[in-house]
Amino acid sequence: MEKRKEVARAIKFGLFSVSAGIIEFVAFALLNGFTQWAYWPKYLIALTLSVLWNFTLNRRFTFRSAGNVPIAMLKIAFFYAVFTPISTITGNYLAESCGWNDLLVMILNMAVNLVTEYFYDRYFVFSKTIDTVKE
Repeated sequence: MEKRKEVARAIKFGLFSVSAGIIEFVAFALLNGFTQWAYWPKYLIALTLSVLWNFTLNRRFTFRSAGNVPIAMLKIAFFYAVFTPISTITGNYLAESCGWNDLLVMILNMAVNLVTEYFYDRYFVFSKTIDTVKE
């Protein structure tokens, strides 16, 4: 039963992350199409929109956490304090210096983000408050 619950949780996280990825992709594509900005500001704006969406949905529906929202948000902020500079610098290097396609670089960053954030959320952010929402 517990294994089945964890598989369902991972699938939910993946689906909500796909919806966040769509938000990130569309925001990035719009900024890419309508501005002449470098990679990094487009990426940061799109990532921020995606993170807010993903956090809200996954806290409530995937991890069903009734824990302290500001504390959970602070923990997510710590994750992105590490992930964002690394992915921004790496992405900017690949897009601007190596000539990789901006959208391909963003998709690669999104894939890394999906995997690393699931484990971070599951075992650090929500580990003690999973399934504490009362229906």
